[in-house]
Amino acid sequence: KRFPTVIDIPILQPLQAAIDATGGASRLVFLVTSHGKPFSIAGFGNWFHDRCVEAELPHCSAHGLRKAGSTRAAEAGATAHQLMAMFGWRSLAEAERYTRAAERKRMAAIGMGKLLEGVSANKSVPLSRPVPDGGTNRPKNSIKSKSKN
Repeated sequence: KRFPTVIDIPILQPLQAAIDATGGASRLVFLVTSHGKPFSIAGFGNWFHDRCVEAELPHCSAHGLRKAGSTRAAEAGATAHQLMAMFGWRSLAEAERYTRAAERKRMAAIGMGKLLEGVSANKSVPLSRPVPDGGTNRPKNSIKSKSKN
């Protein structure tokens, strides 16, 4: 990256538990190469993709995890500025791409719910007119019309 952004984000409990389980809490870098050195950006992406291929998930990538995290945060209600802080984006437009998509999804769900307002799933609808107790249908018009011939 030409202009790297330093971000400070808290380590959530599930990640902290994973770090503690590996004994890596004393290290500054947690993901290292087979030589114990930090990955380059491209090197990590390639290594991660190789692991995805081994897991028979060739369509997955490290960037896909970043996108998934952005989507989950936006759908959970994170604002565009919160996403910028979390993911180190300098452009509001990048963050708004995720918040707009999340809002569109939320609005679609609300809109689809509007289609069902006033409709009762338990409402009974008669299939035909009721039959009188005598067992015969009553004529539609009980007064017979007289012909004018």
